[in-house]
Amino acid sequence: MIHFLKVHSKQQIADVANLAQEIWQEHYVPIVGQEQIDYMLEKFQCEQAITKQLSNGYEYYSLTYDGHNAGYMAVVSNISESSLMISKIYVLKSKRGSGLGKQMLAFVEALCRQRKMKKIWLTVNRHNKHSIDWYSQMGFTNTGPIVQDIGAGFVMDDFRMEKAIG
Repeated sequence: MIHFLKVHSKQQIADVANLAQEIWQEHYVPIVGQEQIDYMLEKFQCEQAITKQLSNGYEYYSLTYDGHNAGYMAVVSNISESSLMISKIYVLKSKRGSGLGKQMLAFVEALCRQRKMKKIWLTVNRHNKHSIDWYSQMGFTNTGPIVQDIGAGFVMDDFRMEKAIG
């Protein structure tokens, strides 16, 4: 059974930070390298960073599957653009292929419809072929490259992908 829980408490934030450590290590090291992963986890996914993001309009949701933490996501609403950005959407490697990602995306789409927003967008590393293919299968369109300096000599070399919500 799947449950989505809006993240508020210190324990929930710690759980998300722990999931981030595990998921990012198992998925992103081959794509961007250990040094960049270490930097990004400390800058964007430690407990302090998540707490700050929550106070700046991010909404985090944890995903439990059969009573165990299995993934998490973060979204940011932009009312003036009528869009919802998926900042993070991650599932443990051991749970991939079980349909959890699709259910997470359906949850985000429902949020978008409830808020009467017209599109969902995200960025994905341009070398993350598996994820790009998955987003394309889920109805997202690649709208072009985005390169963002994230400090310490690192950049996020991504594609922006969008999906219209009817």
